[in-house]
Amino acid sequence: MINKIQKIINNKFSGFFKFVFFLRYLFLIFFVAILLFLLIPYFFDYKKKYLVIDSYMSNNYGLDIKNIDNIKYKSFPSPRLVITNVSSDFFSTETNFKIEKLIIYPKILNIYNYSNYEVRKVFVENSNLEIDFKNLKTLGKNIFDLKKKLSFKNLNLKVKDKNNNIIDLKKINYINYGLEKNIIKGQIFNKKFKINLSDTLSNISFKLLKTGISIKIKILSNNKPDNLKGNIKGKILKSNFKFKFIYDDDTLEVKDLFFRDKKISLNGDGLLILKPFFQANLNTEVKDVDVDLLKRFNIKKILKYQDIIKQFNSEIKIIFRPKKLNRNLINQADVKSNLAYGRLNFTKNLFIYQTKLECNNSINLLEEYPVLYFQCLIISPDKKKFLKKFDINYKVKNENFNLKFQGNLNILKKKINFDLIDNTKNYRAKEEDLKYLKSTFENILFDESFTKIFNLSKIKKFLVEIL
Repeated sequence: MINKIQKIINNKFSGFFKFVFFLRYLFLIFFVAILLFLLIPYFFDYKKKYLVIDSYMSNNYGLDIKNIDNIKYKSFPSPRLVITNVSSDFFSTETNFKIEKLIIYPKILNIYNYSNYEVRKVFVENSNLEIDFKNLKTLGKNIFDLKKKLSFKNLNLKVKDKNNNIIDLKKINYINYGLEKNIIKGQIFNKKFKINLSDTLSNISFKLLKTGISIKIKILSNNKPDNLKGNIKGKILKSNFKFKFIYDDDTLEVKDLFFRDKKISLNGDGLLILKPFFQANLNTEVKDVDVDLLKRFNIKKILKYQDIIKQFNSEIKIIFRPKKLNRNLINQADVKSNLAYGRLNFTKNLFIYQTKLECNNSINLLEEYPVLYFQCLIISPDKKKFLKKFDINYKVKNENFNLKFQGNLNILKKKINFDLIDNTKNYRAKEEDLKYLKSTFENILFDESFTKIFNLSKIKKFLVEIL
């Protein structure tokens, strides 16, 4: 019975089985052909093909290759050329681009055909790019407008202004296609960041991860091609800010600045001049401020950056108008400062009730031990009400109080010298009085850091001691 069934199957399906057995040889031949197709290029001399590859990369990816160490073919998992230790220009002869590994994925037929060479995608791994700030805008536009597939992994970007470093971005990862398209990841100041870009680059979102710092930039349409106009909105921990800006290659104009925090709130506008030298011209109106901020001010840390201070020029105006219900000691303040080549000159007018304090100050921040020179004048129509602000009782009403004093203050050594103290009426401090006031000031107000002199209880103690 079984034999009959086998005969029937063999008679009816013999042609089918023969076809199946034939296919196995066909598949084997097909597999061997593909394998040979992928493996034969290992024996090619790609240095002879280098000029074709270089021309294609220059015309399509902006990579004008100058030198390479080696070029190899690899077939699995996908056919590709791996070029090591590449020295190249990138869209400009003014860029310095060093690439540890440049991976080129040609179209499958172009493994053999170099007469019409085409590439599917390019990976740039472990690279260092140095670029001048003036060329950064053009480079960014060329990269984001690129239609070819490009990926960066571990790119270190150093932006310079001539020979001065402006910013270092490290371990940048970027891909211009797929699900990760227009997402930039990297590190700045040893902190990880993430940037999301819209396809038209009109919306940019920046986050410094695990720091609470985020910024959103909206680019507005602009009839002037050389200008960049838009809005910036951001958050630093629990602080919120926003402003409008107009940027060109030489200046950054800031309008309608709004900053709010539990410790300080302010509005402002200004102009940052970027070329030929950096200069800041700012106008700021402080709405509210916590004096504790002044106590946290660390002058020693700032003075460590003398190279930056030397290059930073600024003119800043600060107006302080606290709310009526605010309990701040100062009712109003106007400060004007000018910083040039490390020398800071500033004037301030402070109002405590109806009392006015005028001061002219100057200091050279580039000195090893900066000395603050001051000339001040206190003008009060009512000494009693003025001292009441410090919880000091004074019996005489409606007594004028005018006092002029000048000297110098060594911030780091915590030393003060009074050259003149004169109440403009019938008192002018003698030499022994000046020495006493010097000792009293240093012992009471200057017994700790510089910022501790803003402590209200210490000011009260000092006034009680000298009045």
